[in-house]
Amino acid sequence: MRILVAEDERFLADLVVEGLHDEAMAVDVAYDGATALERLAVNDYDVLVLDRDLPRVHGDEICRTVAQHGSRVRILMLTASGAVHDRVTGLNLGADDYLAKPFAFDELVARVRALGRRAGPPLPPVLECGDIVMDTARRQASRDGRYLALSRKEYAVLEVLMRARGAVVSTEELLERAWDEYTDPFTTVVKVTMSKLRSKLGDPPVIVTVPGSGYRL
Repeated sequence: MRILVAEDERFLADLVVEGLHDEAMAVDVAYDGATALERLAVNDYDVLVLDRDLPRVHGDEICRTVAQHGSRVRILMLTASGAVHDRVTGLNLGADDYLAKPFAFDELVARVRALGRRAGPPLPPVLECGDIVMDTARRQASRDGRYLALSRKEYAVLEVLMRARGAVVSTEELLERAWDEYTDPFTTVVKVTMSKLRSKLGDPPVIVTVPGSGYRL
């Protein structure tokens, strides 16, 4: 999944970003509302983790803007207040879920994953393609019953390919879904990660390179 974290408390924002990276998610960060709107305008996100009290542009205004433009991004609103009135206000503005600070990180991850599933076509938590099985809740993958010790990026790439259900996925889309905005679009990181993933998947080969188009399972 591609996530945008909009949070002005830098220490908290960086902790959330690091934790979501560890969950094999591609994460960008904005420390104010204006930057968040800029990121949303140029990138296709699955989930926006949005602090309500942002400087420059308030989180409420960001919610309204996203709702008005019919964006598919799902919004998890964070706030220091867990009062019912505040939760209702946030949801009425267009947020899809609401989490009060302080929060348990495991709960944040679970809510982000749930919203990510709603951002696209419904898919089961366990994905299967031939003899490859991926449990997205446990973040584990296996082939023919053999556990695959994948790095975060290898897992993320395999998940994108499995969710494509046999369709071709371009290098650009893999960069969009599995890396963040600071990745050089001319880098060979996709090719290198794909090579390592193929090696770990073993024989017979299951990832097909489609010349000029991308990759598919």
